[in-house]
Amino acid sequence: MSTTVNRQFRLAARPVGLPKRNDWNLVEEPLREPGDGEFLVRIEYISLDPAMRGWMNEGKSYVPPVGIGEVMRAYAGGEVVASRHPKFAVGEHVAGTFGVQEYARSNGKGITRVDTKLAALPVYLGALGMPGMTAYFGLLDVGAAQSGDTVVVSGAAGAVGSIVGQIAKIKGCRAVGIAGGAEKCRWLVDELGFDVAIDYKGEDVKAALKRHCPQGINVYFDNVGGDILDAALTQLAMHARIVVCGAISQYNTTAPVKGPSNYLALLVCRARMQGMVVFDYAARYADAAHEVAGWIAQGKLKTREDIVDGFETFPDALLKLFSGENTGKLVLQVT
Repeated sequence: MSTTVNRQFRLAARPVGLPKRNDWNLVEEPLREPGDGEFLVRIEYISLDPAMRGWMNEGKSYVPPVGIGEVMRAYAGGEVVASRHPKFAVGEHVAGTFGVQEYARSNGKGITRVDTKLAALPVYLGALGMPGMTAYFGLLDVGAAQSGDTVVVSGAAGAVGSIVGQIAKIKGCRAVGIAGGAEKCRWLVDELGFDVAIDYKGEDVKAALKRHCPQGINVYFDNVGGDILDAALTQLAMHARIVVCGAISQYNTTAPVKGPSNYLALLVCRARMQGMVVFDYAARYADAAHEVAGWIAQGKLKTREDIVDGFETFPDALLKLFSGENTGKLVLQVT
């Protein structure tokens, strides 16, 4: 190996509101060789995901928070550069929760071997990674989308939302995306094949949903929460399913989280609102990824990676998620 140093971003403080650069420390530590049953990965790409903001908070969640002084949790992909593990060879590419660092040692638990001849490594952090699995299981299992359904997805130009709408079309549904800005909306319709895109920055979402979903919303896939969730609740069809995947509008608020004021629509429409965490479907990832990879190969599903260069840019790159600057899957290129 050409380096003896590993750079890491370690959590320094619990953020209040939007994370700041000094909520992390950029540190260097000596690079350690893998022990017996371990391998060393040189990280090439780090996935930047809205969930990372929640992982920084103290309190009960679906995973423990990142501890102060710990390497910031993140999904990442890279190349095995040293191995004392019988099942992982030098030169192979892998993906897993390696953290925001340049190198990671692993015992192989929870790590996926990936084939960069089939798809570029960043795709395994997006459509063939956690966002793709979230879209697949959220829409088809939790949302129970069926041919003929009207599917509405918020955050539609993001990593998860852009895949949700495309799977909806593949399954014979009508896909309505909500995104910010005319350029993103054009991308959803012209490139990804959404039937309609609603620009929440330029039009009244409630009125647009009423106009574009005259028979009501059968599946609402929520990545945003707040006012847009409230607007969707006013236009539900009977027996609608609402998938609570995320609430990015609420992640950095310093006030109490804004809950849905129109929740009685669930009663009137006999609708169901259910949260989903992708880790619950880990045993089925391989089958789902195989199906998604087939759609990509057939040209039925398009991927887009928004790649930011430079390991040291991590704090600023992460904030692109919360300002809505990224289109598609946001990824940090390390090398």
